[in-house]
Amino acid sequence: MQVYPSRFGQIEVDPETIIQFPLGIPGFEDCKNYKLLHEEKPNPKVLWLQSLDDAAVLFTLVETERLGLNYALTLSDAECQLIALATPSDAKLFLILSRPEGGTISVNTNAPLVINLNTRKGLQKIDVKADIVFRNA
Repeated sequence: MQVYPSRFGQIEVDPETIIQFPLGIPGFEDCKNYKLLHEEKPNPKVLWLQSLDDAAVLFTLVETERLGLNYALTLSDAECQLIALATPSDAKLFLILSRPEGGTISVNTNAPLVINLNTRKGLQKIDVKADIVFRNA
C-alpha cells in the first residue's frame, strides 16, 4: 500500500488499483495516475477520480448507465492500443460532472472517459459524435 494526499485526506492505495491515463486527461496532461473512489455502499451513484499526481485534481464521475444513457462509441485502433482494449465488454464509460459555485450540476456527454477494466488504463474520448439513446430507468 502507498499513501497519497487527496481532497479526502490521506488515502491508502493498492498499486494494483491505480488507473493510468497514458496521455493524461485533456487540460490535465501531467496527471496520469488516478484512484477511483466511491461511497462505502453497494452500487454508489457518484464516484470520484482522484489524481495521485496532484491532490488538487479530482473529478466527479457517474457511470453512463446511471443516467440511462447508451453510447454507440467507436475507438480507433490507436486508442484501443493505448488502453490495451481487446474487447468492447472490457470498457466502462464514465461522464464527468461539474457544478460551478452556486450553479446547477451539469454533465459532459460529449467527452466520456473510457476505462479498460482489465488493464486499468483509460482515455477521454473528445468530441463524441455518438448517438445518445435514452432508455427507461
